Amino acid sequence: MASSESKRRRYWGFVNAMPAPLLAMIAKQAEAQGLVGLFAPQVYGPPFVPLAGAAMVTERLLLASGIAIAAARSPFETAMAASPFETAMAAIDLDRISGGRFVLGLGASVLAWTRDVFGAPEHKPLAHLRETVAVVRHVIRGAHKGLTPFEGQYFRASFRELQATAPPVREEIPIWIAALRGPMVRLAAEIAQGVMGHPMWSVDWAVEHIQPDLRAGLAKAGRKREDVDLNLWLWIAVNPDEAQAIDDARATVAFYAGVEQYESFFEAHGFGSEARRLQQAVKSKQALASGHLVPDAMVKAFVLCGKPDAVRARVERAWTVADSMCLVPPVYGLPPEKLLFYGQGIAKTFYE
Repeated sequence: MASSESKRRRYWGFVNAMPAPLLAMIAKQAEAQGLVGLFAPQVYGPPFVPLAGAAMVTERLLLASGIAIAAARSPFETAMAASPFETAMAAIDLDRISGGRFVLGLGASVLAWTRDVFGAPEHKPLAHLRETVAVVRHVIRGAHKGLTPFEGQYFRASFRELQATAPPVREEIPIWIAALRGPMVRLAAEIAQGVMGHPMWSVDWAVEHIQPDLRAGLAKAGRKREDVDLNLWLWIAVNPDEAQAIDDARATVAFYAGVEQYESFFEAHGFGSEARRLQQAVKSKQALASGHLVPDAMVKAFVLCGKPDAVRARVERAWTVADSMCLVPPVYGLPPEKLLFYGQGIAKTFYE
């Protein structure tokens, strides 16, 4: 049973595209459990579709893209090449559908996705994301009034023939930025309302490593710590059989550790050689079948596995820096019944 203290804490849930009855059930259940909101990811398709569905069956939940990839608004996703303008319009539409409950979560992702899957042109992720935020805010604040031209490095538009849109529900829609390493943490703390920790952040990384970068970003903008919501995404596998939980989480770690651009991150945790072996599995299109290459110690560094009390103690340490959390089962490679088992474990341990 979770403590009364944990009941007051701000937990988020997670939803993706699925049949409407199941999506509605998950969204309603999240609201009944007292969660503060739901994230929807962009892996292949856009995150906005399941959030619109969740908005239709809830009244209180915040609804956030977690994340929308800033460089991925491309023909792979939609019928026409898109831009920060379309991202802003999607944010306005979702804020309207939800009655002012939308949070625009943005991230840079990795070149293996933005360039090689979504077909994005070459860009510098930090500069591109900074400009994306500027464009999105420019459009949300002004599309209903008549937009002045925007001239940036990646986005240029005169808006000369753009007709005024309907007024948005809010001219200021919160923007949260996802981060893995220090430079993106600093950018998020400088310009965004929220910092979303990468799902692979270990508790040590969140509590110790990124805090100086968070403070540096806030200081650059003259902001206070309370101006930014630090949201930690944690992989959770509550199971009395810790060995089984570790086995069930291997594929999730393998999925991320096989990304070449993440190698230095895993190297910093002492798992560089394992990450390099997993990169070969990814290139052979065997990422989810390569869990056997992930040792127990590597799983335990990034996924909180084991009995409820042990997992709760590690989450408690993360609360020393977090403002909110999204607790997620290790989803990759698991059948539906296992996902249900681990989802129920999270709910019983933290929400009830």
